[in-house]
Amino acid sequence: MLSVYEGFFSGGARMVHSDVVLGLVEGGQSHQVLSIHGEVRREAARQRMEDDACYRALTAGGVGVTSLDRSAGLVDGSVAASVFSGPELAETARAMAGADVLLSLKEQPLALLNQAGLPRRPVVVCLHRSDPENQGPALDELKAAIADGTVVACVCCAESTRDAYAAAGIPAELLHVIPNGVDLLRFRPDPAVRLAFRSSLGITAGAPVIVFAARYATMKNVPLFLRAARAWLGREGGGHVLMCGAGMTDANPSLRADIEIAFHGDRDLAERVHLLGVRRDMEAVHAGSDVVALTSSTGEAAPLCLIEGMMCGAVPVTTDVGDSAAIVTGHGFVTPPDPGAIALAWSAAIAGREELAPALAAARERFSRTRMIAAHATLLDGVHASSTGRSSDELSPDLGGQV
Repeated sequence: MLSVYEGFFSGGARMVHSDVVLGLVEGGQSHQVLSIHGEVRREAARQRMEDDACYRALTAGGVGVTSLDRSAGLVDGSVAASVFSGPELAETARAMAGADVLLSLKEQPLALLNQAGLPRRPVVVCLHRSDPENQGPALDELKAAIADGTVVACVCCAESTRDAYAAAGIPAELLHVIPNGVDLLRFRPDPAVRLAFRSSLGITAGAPVIVFAARYATMKNVPLFLRAARAWLGREGGGHVLMCGAGMTDANPSLRADIEIAFHGDRDLAERVHLLGVRRDMEAVHAGSDVVALTSSTGEAAPLCLIEGMMCGAVPVTTDVGDSAAIVTGHGFVTPPDPGAIALAWSAAIAGREELAPALAAARERFSRTRMIAAHATLLDGVHASSTGRSSDELSPDLGGQV
């Protein structure tokens, strides 16, 4: 298998896909990754492939990662330029030569895979958003690859993803839903980790804590989150708000401006907003929090932050976008995009955290990484069997075994 990434930069889709690749390797499959970009500039940060947590996890797990070494400033909806050099196409052809099946992380890499002259391989596209019309020319690239017979299946991480792409004209029979999952051994309630994390930030054991784990992007509606944070902090004298993800640092002038506008210069309240940037220990961040918040307005499918937070014992509070409401029903709260309503829901979540704990614990298997990886293995086995004319029973029993 060869996975093709637009690049290595912070985001839930790359985290999920990289975890799937590692799980499939653990089950006996052979995987490589080709990245179009060697670095990108987005969320007010330069993100180098070699610095990325997913890159490090893949290479540490024995997955070979190569790159065309492009460098670009990417924004939501953009794709890599559709003109590729001879050496870039030759490198792509070499990477494809040893693969039976290609996986495209989202539809953007199809700008490369649709180039004439590359080896013919069946392609499975992994879709992670619910707004295909807002992906620039990527939707057209996907339709072209389907019409050409190159794309044989699409993995949708959410029901909302399947519905949106079907409405956009993608044949329903190609759309397969495999919900996101996480490592339940890593993401779990841990009182010791909770205390240690809070101590590292100078937060007392009993203080209420909200975490917002997202990259700095328009779809995340950061201004709405900050207005809700000001309303909540104004009531919760000992409360704290954590913001982590790409661009969630004081070095981001846009975020600084958002905070200034939302807090109207109230330094005392703003000092209880902790800007943590990209974290490699999200299990600790979530375990140390009481509520995991999401205020997105568009684009979300099955937000990883909600799942990771829930599995660590944080109560999810989200706007109704993508599959968010279905994910948190019975375990948390869904709010309108109103800062006052969101702030009240955070308080209700904290007050009801102990009462909701049994439901969160009972939901763990539903969000299992093992379930997610096994479903991917089954689909890829079927694609491989169809492309080689073999039955799936003839394939190695290890493909999708121990994951």
